[in-house]
Amino acid sequence: MRHEPGGRGNRTLVLRPTRLAAFALLAVLVFTGCAGAPSTLDPHGPGASRVAGLWWFLFIVSAVVCVVFIALVVFGAMRRQKNREIPEHDASTPRWARNLVIGGGVVFPVLILSVLWVMTLHDMAALSAPTRPARLTVQVEGYQWWWRVSYPGQGIVTANEIHVPTGQPVRVVLTTNDVNHSFWVPQLVGKTDLIAGRTTSLWLQADNAGVYRGQCAEYCGLQHANMAFYVVAQSPADFRAWASNEAAAAPATDPAGQSVFENAPCAACHTIRGTTAHGTFGPDLTHFGSRMTIGAGTVPNNRGYLGGWIVNAQSIKPGSLMPPIQLSAADEQQLIDYLESLK
Repeated sequence: MRHEPGGRGNRTLVLRPTRLAAFALLAVLVFTGCAGAPSTLDPHGPGASRVAGLWWFLFIVSAVVCVVFIALVVFGAMRRQKNREIPEHDASTPRWARNLVIGGGVVFPVLILSVLWVMTLHDMAALSAPTRPARLTVQVEGYQWWWRVSYPGQGIVTANEIHVPTGQPVRVVLTTNDVNHSFWVPQLVGKTDLIAGRTTSLWLQADNAGVYRGQCAEYCGLQHANMAFYVVAQSPADFRAWASNEAAAAPATDPAGQSVFENAPCAACHTIRGTTAHGTFGPDLTHFGSRMTIGAGTVPNNRGYLGGWIVNAQSIKPGSLMPPIQLSAADEQQLIDYLESLK
């Protein structure tokens, strides 16, 4: 639609770029409130640092392009407003305009994409192997909807928590027992898929002691969102102490509670080393009392949630394979006491 000089249409030409710039500024302010934990942009290891560095490069380049584009739109609109006498369909195109199109539309994108390609190849090579050999290997097997964690050669089997020493590369071998899953610890390493019938692997390193949340990043069914795990990074001395305790059998400090566990349906699905319970269908519970969560990060590991999980896990994590357990009130309390003592 053609607008006459001085008419309302011309004012729209000037206002639209201004509104666009204001909207862009408002969007930046709004998105600053979208930060959350864990974040890829809060790296605590060399693998995550490379991913974050690549993200920041893309963000800065994109921001510069956006600002330049908005500036050119505003400049063009204001120039058109100022030079009203120029015909709208002038066939002549200035040389500088052609150079701007070629430079901004061809040369600059090719240059940026080439730099990004080189950076990506460099980071992929660095992420494929650590700079020094990993002395610790952890095997992680995905289930619907939890993680089996074992340390080959150390006699350690646990669930939903991976303990690692700080400052050391750790090799993680990944398999799945059922459908495809994806292993992701945003603050430590990028995603690696667990593919049915295949073995994949990655390496990670935590530079700082702390607890880092991981998540299944491949949709795997009803409780995909509640398939979390935690990487617990400890000093080498603390890790050795943890490994020594974890490799030991369960302490026989509560014979009454142990008897309830062994005679209830629990023993058919779970293992507690040092007892007659050798089930393999569910997580190993040998040191269950020291874990932070129940149901792969679904709820905190405390007495109230533990009781609810035993009686009716479906009310907490619908679709999980944990069946309701019918116990007397006294037996339930003894069982809770026993499980809490397994540290």
